[in-house]
Amino acid sequence: MTSAANPASWLTGPLADLPTPFDAAGALDLSAFANLCERQVAAGAPAIVVSETAGEASTLSALEQSMIIRTAVEVARGRVRVIAGVTSNATSKAIALAKQAEAAGADAILSVVPYYNKPIQAGIEAHFLAIADSTELSIILHDVPARTNRDFADATLMRLARSRRFIGLKDATGDVSRVARLRPYLPASFHLMSGDDGSALGFIASGGDGSISMIANVAPALCRTILACCRKENWQAARALHKRLAALEALLSREGPPALKAALSELGLMRPNPRLPLVALDDVVAGEIARAVAAITEQDIAA
Repeated sequence: MTSAANPASWLTGPLADLPTPFDAAGALDLSAFANLCERQVAAGAPAIVVSETAGEASTLSALEQSMIIRTAVEVARGRVRVIAGVTSNATSKAIALAKQAEAAGADAILSVVPYYNKPIQAGIEAHFLAIADSTELSIILHDVPARTNRDFADATLMRLARSRRFIGLKDATGDVSRVARLRPYLPASFHLMSGDDGSALGFIASGGDGSISMIANVAPALCRTILACCRKENWQAARALHKRLAALEALLSREGPPALKAALSELGLMRPNPRLPLVALDDVVAGEIARAVAAITEQDIAA
């Protein structure tokens, strides 16, 4: 676990939401996963995200999640932070996963708005506070209404942000205006991260701190260059570079983890197979993925 003296200073840039590789028998491929982690370290990422949306966390057992986190921590060796997803719609299970992540050496956890149960705002707030009471780890909140079918109200977020335990938000709403709306009411140390690759550039242009991204798995160097252009307010260059990723971003947004795995398979980094209920892409979509990856130059893809 790395130092948490300034717990939110590293929560910036394009952070890859890493997939979970499986071998031919459907078991964890920890060797391939370790290579994906090392690739992000080599690209200069300040942190990596594991066992979350792209990692198919809902299909992993508690033991598998622990193995994934421990592998990431072993590869990181303090060079980057490890953010562990603690996804559950049952507060008690989320708490158990948070404690497990802490024991495995994670630096922070990423916790989503409870899905399926459709809690009211008071329930959402109580859920996150209960998790905060269970662990010493910093917490990044995750708002993805397309998956949770529940809004995370600005007022609820602002109340939670008063606690230093909550260091940021992964915002997958696609609402780039939310950054300007929230910023005046949040602590300066609370970081706003896009969770939607398609609108991430607009999110950062509106004052966001970065993104938690699927596309950063494929082209980490290019994603960091785009962010550097944004930091210099060189929006013309940022938009021009971002266009190179547009076709693949659209496919990742539409097809999710199977598309990400197919793209990384094209690069020889892992097998393309997801775990049920997700299935491998058909030949037509797989061909689209292959062409989109090929359209990104070798230099852009290299870490």
